Amino acid sequence: MPIRILATEVASQIAAGEVVERPASVVKELVENSLDAGAKSVAITIKDAGRSLIEVADDGCGIPADELTLAIARHATSKLATAKDIFSISTLGFRGEALASIGSVSRTTITSRTADAETGARLRVDAGKAEELEQVGVPVGTVVKVEELFYNIPARLKFLKSDTTERRAIDTFVTRYAMAYPDVRFKLTAGKKVTLGTSGDGDRRAILATLYGVDIAKQMLEVDAVDEGMKLFGFISPISVTRSNRREMIFFINGRWVQDISLKAALTQAYHTMLMVARFPLATLFLEIDPEALDVNVHPAKAEIRFRDQNKVFGFVQRSIRKALLAYSPVPSVSPTALWGAVAQQENNRSSPGKSGLDWAMAKQAGNTELELKGKPAPVDESAAPTVFNIPLLRLIGQIGATYLVAEGPDGLYLVDQHAAHERVLFEKFMLQNDKRDIPSQALLQAVSITLPPAQTALLEEHLDLLNRFGFQVEPFGQNTFKIRSMPTLFSGSDASAAIHAIVEDFEEDEAPLQEEIEARIAARVCKRMAVKAGQTLSHEEQYALLIDLENCDSPRTCPHGRPTMIHLSVDMLERQFGRKGAR
Repeated sequence: MPIRILATEVASQIAAGEVVERPASVVKELVENSLDAGAKSVAITIKDAGRSLIEVADDGCGIPADELTLAIARHATSKLATAKDIFSISTLGFRGEALASIGSVSRTTITSRTADAETGARLRVDAGKAEELEQVGVPVGTVVKVEELFYNIPARLKFLKSDTTERRAIDTFVTRYAMAYPDVRFKLTAGKKVTLGTSGDGDRRAILATLYGVDIAKQMLEVDAVDEGMKLFGFISPISVTRSNRREMIFFINGRWVQDISLKAALTQAYHTMLMVARFPLATLFLEIDPEALDVNVHPAKAEIRFRDQNKVFGFVQRSIRKALLAYSPVPSVSPTALWGAVAQQENNRSSPGKSGLDWAMAKQAGNTELELKGKPAPVDESAAPTVFNIPLLRLIGQIGATYLVAEGPDGLYLVDQHAAHERVLFEKFMLQNDKRDIPSQALLQAVSITLPPAQTALLEEHLDLLNRFGFQVEPFGQNTFKIRSMPTLFSGSDASAAIHAIVEDFEEDEAPLQEEIEARIAARVCKRMAVKAGQTLSHEEQYALLIDLENCDSPRTCPHGRPTMIHLSVDMLERQFGRKGAR
């Protein structure tokens, strides 16, 4: 096969594939150019999730008319001049590929004017081919309009995901940069709807409130540390606010959003022993470091970096976060005497007539919280109930570790995970009501407001009809805000906002069994959030009711996501462990 030099058009499209992967990539490159130009206002407009239109307008320094044609040439940049400059980059862009790549896979129009020019200039580029430069009257700044993205590469167009997914990627990027540059006014418009707007007054916590709601914004802890020529500042969540994935662990280095495994590991390590397994903190952190101490020229997208001394950076980040976390959230100490006293009191209560369950005053001193099991049958008095009806298949023995129920069956011992078991119980009750199209709903005494990031707002809007069928009454209430007016009776008394958050958050656990069943998948997410948690002490009646409900389930062995609800220790295995088998 002969070797040949690729045509310029083919080479341009191949190079564009490294820089422009999806509409969000275009938004990223154009917004970073605006920030490098010193813009104080950036307006982004998209249509059809960026497929038909992406427009980024700024009030930056602009591009001189005589350099506009040069700006769309590959490897043309004002950010560096020599190879040595690559290792001291202080700007977001520097490769000189963005405008050339975007112009080669779309119909692009660039309009710009500098402060010292009386008029501006406009340049149209169609699939990499530039037209004649026009003189136009425009304000100072630059407007880049990208239309019909990938129209000349149908194969790439087919690989784009759904409009919701592509729009969420754009929303996510813009919200992160709004946090990183609070002095810049950002406005994101999708179609005719403004999905994000910031004031540019420099108040990061106000932006947090816009993204996550006032309650979470108030709880976020500030980090501010300086050491060895490095500075770390931003916000981390207290141990009471967590997520089930690492997606909201966000890092900026010298103003650039980066994805670095070591930084996320340092953040996770700082929370070591403080969070439950598979729970992760929220964080938006900004690291300032000498540009010569890192290499940003690792990938065309510039989202990956390398540190010259990674261990030094890791240690600084981990220590700074841990120090801030302990300053705001000192580790609670639990008295062993109080803890075992509570357990002893529980045993005494069970044997005392007229008194059942745990003494909640003592339990709270030991770090426990009271829990009312939703949807359980009325408490059963085992001593008065007819044996034939009220003795379950599993005989309850008790609770250990405030997490597992211990029960005896006809063929051995069972350990029941109370969270997974309650999740299964709620799920089957909920789906049974849904199948009958009869989900009882209860109005809230006071409507609950919930504010979501733009990306999650779009996802919730997509499922509003389904939520209404599920017994929730959720309605839009301003930008990225919703009012919850009612919720299913099955979950009455629970946190309504937690149920909605469960729907829009991304879960890492395996949901493969429910991938094709949107109703079941959403129901499973809600039930997971509403179910009792590990570490919550249940009264004897609540433990007993949970076992009865679990036995009545069609699939009692696993939770809706496939995790086991119980493990079985057979009598035969116990005898072998104690050396009774074969000892005769």
